[in-house]
Amino acid sequence: MLMEKKEILSRWSEYVEDRFKDDVCKNPKIEKNIDGPFIVKEEVEAAIKKMKNGEATEPDNIPVEIIKALDNLGIDLTAKLLNAIYDSGAIPEDLCKSVLILLPKTPGATECELHRTISLMTHFTKILLVVLMHGMRKSLGPEKSPKQFGCMPDKGARNAIFTLSMLMEICLEMYKDLHLCFIDFSKAFDKVSHVELFHMLEK
Repeated sequence: MLMEKKEILSRWSEYVEDRFKDDVCKNPKIEKNIDGPFIVKEEVEAAIKKMKNGEATEPDNIPVEIIKALDNLGIDLTAKLLNAIYDSGAIPEDLCKSVLILLPKTPGATECELHRTISLMTHFTKILLVVLMHGMRKSLGPEKSPKQFGCMPDKGARNAIFTLSMLMEICLEMYKDLHLCFIDFSKAFDKVSHVELFHMLEK
């Protein structure tokens, strides 16, 4: 059990670095035309409207309310910034910074693994991610199976639990065996090889 503040910070630093480390030194060269569509004002405006008021302002201390208050000027400037990032592929260093908040999963948790790590990022980064996610959802929509849970509208954990409970009831009534397999993929998704992701995107 570590009691000294310096030792605790050092331990958390080791844990976070190990969990989120990425061996990518630079983006691999993709031998394809990767010019995408221009980010239009309407996409930025929709993303800004989705942002909730009163959220944490770390690490740049710029609340989303200021971006909303600027109205058309804020939309224009944000769209210009996002297009510059999108065209160059270079994200400004300030937008890459995030603040990690540690929340215990259970009361009195002492192990690092028993905490959730929440990353606070700038609202400009969130707007960029919302715009990109919206574009990807439109492209990937037809590729996703309607049977898939978790990434489809109206198919969250509650729907999956309801489906499983109905399946179990029917099997009990019909005297049929039911075999369920639950796999914890958290470790697989915690460490993603970004080099492999680039190769998959290229294919």
